[in-house]
Amino acid sequence: MTIRSKLTLQFAGIFALILVLFSLVIYYFTSLYRQDDFYKRIEGRAYDTAAHILEADEVSERARRSNQIRYYRVLPYEKVSIYRLDGSLFFSDGDGELDVEPEVLERVKQEGMVQYAHDERQVVGILYEDNEGEFIVLSSSVDAYSLRKLQHLKVILIVGFLGSMVVVLLAGWAFAREALRPITKVVSEVEKISASDLHLRLSSAGGKDELSHLAQTFNKMLDRLEMAFEMQSTFVSNASHELRTPLTAMIGELEVALMKSREKEEYQRVLASTLEDARLLAELSNGLLQIAQASVDTSKIKLSQLRFDELLWMAHEQALKRHPGALFNIDFDNLPDDEDRLIVKGNDALLLIAIVNVLENAAKFSPKGEYSTVRLSADRREVVLQVADKGVGIAPHDLRHVFVPFFRANNVRNITGHGIGLPLTESIIKLHKGSISIDSRVNEGTVVTLRLPQAIGFISAKNAF
Repeated sequence: MTIRSKLTLQFAGIFALILVLFSLVIYYFTSLYRQDDFYKRIEGRAYDTAAHILEADEVSERARRSNQIRYYRVLPYEKVSIYRLDGSLFFSDGDGELDVEPEVLERVKQEGMVQYAHDERQVVGILYEDNEGEFIVLSSSVDAYSLRKLQHLKVILIVGFLGSMVVVLLAGWAFAREALRPITKVVSEVEKISASDLHLRLSSAGGKDELSHLAQTFNKMLDRLEMAFEMQSTFVSNASHELRTPLTAMIGELEVALMKSREKEEYQRVLASTLEDARLLAELSNGLLQIAQASVDTSKIKLSQLRFDELLWMAHEQALKRHPGALFNIDFDNLPDDEDRLIVKGNDALLLIAIVNVLENAAKFSPKGEYSTVRLSADRREVVLQVADKGVGIAPHDLRHVFVPFFRANNVRNITGHGIGLPLTESIIKLHKGSISIDSRVNEGTVVTLRLPQAIGFISAKNAF
């Protein structure tokens, strides 16, 4: 069943329940009022009859004529009977039928007045005191006119209920369709979005209602999906290129070497070239393995308290070993007075890899003879490392892909590298609940900023004990 049908039926069900209860209340209280009102009229007829029959010899002529006039204002199907206390019939008038049981007469004698219904006939019995003694007066009638009106009211309520339900069903269906129109529009737009159309967005995200919030959330998810698909495509393309190049070179060298017999020196050259390409493949494989290791759960990695400035010096030494001609200007001017603020909680091997990668990039992309500035500082909650070079920079359209493995900007294709350093660094920093950001200008340089949370809170708590 569709949501539109459910909403229509629920709306109609609630309205039907309210309407039924309302109709029952109206019918019940109308019937109750009619019955009570008619009992009072029958009671009045009982007194009028008793006054006319039993007091005719006790009142004046004028009063007797007044009693007579009231006596002849009969009710429909009226039957009036007067009994002595011993149960004998004293007077009876009317064309209705009324069977009086002795128990009824006894109740009237005990209670003074009794009201009860016999089928459609209503009966009132009163104990009337006269100069000749006490009498039991039973007056009964059928409220034919009011019963017909009550029956007519029942028909009106039933017809009104059925008619109202038809209107409610139609109005509910139209209301549900109008209420679900934005959702239908969203569903229609979502159905048009496929893997090849991730650039499309929902058009209902401009409002402030719940549906607009849903559309905004869905659009943000599409943004992430589009970026993930684009990054995956870039990764596959660049990884294929990086892996294919050394393999193609190795295959070409070996095929040429096998075409004919060659000198020993030539075979040594081919083997040396092949070994170099094999080492390149090994570096690529190790890079991928390191990225995978940096993406695992932190609970599986051994963490300890580390001085970040000491890690920086160790990374500086390793970077110089790999790039002997690199120049680094390490700035410690903004170090905090409290050395504990430079302590982070992390894995020393992984963090060392991350820092070395950033320093290596600065060394590779800086012109020969230019210094790369390395600045270490600490704010209230984080240790901050900034590495700035004066290299070729990164174009804005390439900047969003720098954390994709094997991606390399077009202006650095001539510089040796695999495009693994920054993606690996990002994975390591995120693993330590930190952040990495890059600010770059083409032909001006690049600034890489690493931020890691301080462990000073942990140390303070430990010292408190």
